[in-house]
Amino acid sequence: MTKALFESNLKSLPLIHRGKVRDVYAVGDSQLLIVATDRLSAFDVILPDPIPGKGVVLTAVSNFWFARLAHVIRNHLLGRPLADILPDAAERTEVEGRSVVARRLKALPVEAVVRGYLTGSGWKDYQQTGRVCGIALPSGLQQASRLPEPVFTPATKAPAGAHDENIDFARVVELVGAPLAEQVREASLRLYREAAEYARGRGIIIADTKFEFGLDQDGGLTLMDEILTPDSSRFWPADSYREGGSPPSFDKQFVRDYLETLDWNKTAPGPRLPPDIIARTAEKYREARRRLTGV
Repeated sequence: MTKALFESNLKSLPLIHRGKVRDVYAVGDSQLLIVATDRLSAFDVILPDPIPGKGVVLTAVSNFWFARLAHVIRNHLLGRPLADILPDAAERTEVEGRSVVARRLKALPVEAVVRGYLTGSGWKDYQQTGRVCGIALPSGLQQASRLPEPVFTPATKAPAGAHDENIDFARVVELVGAPLAEQVREASLRLYREAAEYARGRGIIIADTKFEFGLDQDGGLTLMDEILTPDSSRFWPADSYREGGSPPSFDKQFVRDYLETLDWNKTAPGPRLPPDIIARTAEKYREARRRLTGV
């Protein structure tokens, strides 16, 4: 099994942020080196056991989608070779295949979530109110039901250890203004629709996903972070999909389902994962990459 990277340790660049999964380093004043580690978060808690190779999968899948969907909206990738940023071979080896050089952006304070199916927190909201993020849905839907149309269901961006909260579109307008909120919603829905159609042809249902956006120096909306990965999406195998329960998945829902069987209050510190759960999760990530990218 590939050796896992829980935390990067580059000495030649200043570290500016460690997120749930990514370590972010400054490259001058206008660029970033973003490293996808093998850390795994569930219920907004970073678990103590990494998933070997996960960061490489996330980077490959994100880069695939960024290239495929570049006609929809610009993204943060600069395409600079890693050797330009890290001349030291030992440092390069540590993050090779799991890092990108990107524009430094002003991140918007919302998670741009799109749902094509009713699951997760959306299902919980629907059970209580018949709505998701203020959007009324038809009655009689079940868990994992396909929605009549994909819906934009934004959330707040919580700091590490805190939980994101679903918000309605009016709140997004309050946070970023009406023109930008409309632009984010339109781009998110188009990205989801095009990706979902492609993935379905490769045997994967994208049940839901989240995008992050930032503004460049000229105020232009730019897609950032990761997109349409097993971390930021729910991927279900199309051939075994059934509504009425939680379908099997190619993403970290497998780990969430395991954690739900434990006596754990979903606050830090997270529980250790058994070796078989780690190995099976790593394989699910690799299978998602194979199906989507062919590699």
